[in-house]
Amino acid sequence: MHDAAPDLRCRLGGLTLPNPVLAASGTAGYGTERLPGIDVNQLGALVTKGISLEPRPGNPPPRIVETACGMLNAIGLQNIGLKVFLGEHLPLLRESGLRVIVNVFGETEEQYARLASCLGNEQGILGLELNVSCPNVKKGGVAFGRDPETLHHLVKRVRAETSMPLWVKLTPDGVEPLEAAQASWEAGCDALTVANTYLGMAVDVEKRRPRLSIGTGGLSGPAIRPLTLYRVWKVAAAAPVPVIACGGVSSGRDALEYLIAGAKAVQVGSGAFGNPRLYQEVLISLRDYMIRHKMATLEQLSGSLEGMP
Repeated sequence: MHDAAPDLRCRLGGLTLPNPVLAASGTAGYGTERLPGIDVNQLGALVTKGISLEPRPGNPPPRIVETACGMLNAIGLQNIGLKVFLGEHLPLLRESGLRVIVNVFGETEEQYARLASCLGNEQGILGLELNVSCPNVKKGGVAFGRDPETLHHLVKRVRAETSMPLWVKLTPDGVEPLEAAQASWEAGCDALTVANTYLGMAVDVEKRRPRLSIGTGGLSGPAIRPLTLYRVWKVAAAAPVPVIACGGVSSGRDALEYLIAGAKAVQVGSGAFGNPRLYQEVLISLRDYMIRHKMATLEQLSGSLEGMP
């Protein structure tokens, strides 16, 4: 019988993190803000809010709508830009010792490549996560992640710019999960984040107008978890690189589903808005489950799904 505390260390490509619970991009700032009730140092790692080369003001309000089982957002990738991140936030992150993955995005390959080049040699950053849901201006506005060939070219280009661990955060909209995943791993990424928000909308029936200023937004929360769980299972069964699940985690049981289905780590996102202690609760649940099922390491839990026909 295994009575000792389980080993929660999480191996993601070239990285070893103390546990598999991560903060998803856009839900815990840049890692330097004071977040009431959240001890970010207990996280396996924090993925920063997306960074672009230049600051972006984001979309006008309203840009968040609560739904019956999740949240629609149309923030518009508001961020401070690379220069301010490097000058004001990265020094604080180095002092804190927080494990940080920087989420980056651009509208052209050149912008992604420049971000990777500028961030790739900086101390205090463990890796980069590419947000490929952004419009590819040169291809007519189609998101990079929706065209496997374009995605492959992008990842290969960024890979050439840095030896830093490189994750690709796949979009669930408009592309078969395996096609986008394969395009990414064949281009040299070290891990796949599956997935991002799902395109949705809400309508104010009295005004007969969209409730978001730009009409549509990304749906997160419990509603998307079964959809993303399918994608995680499908990609994890085939991918030669680790899969990081992201979508609708609001309890330890949700995180367990993802890990059992094959994920190596789990990003917690909008669920923490209503419950800032969610990260710690998920960690405690994972530890308790592994003790109860006599699992000594996270590898024994990840991909332990049985009974699939």
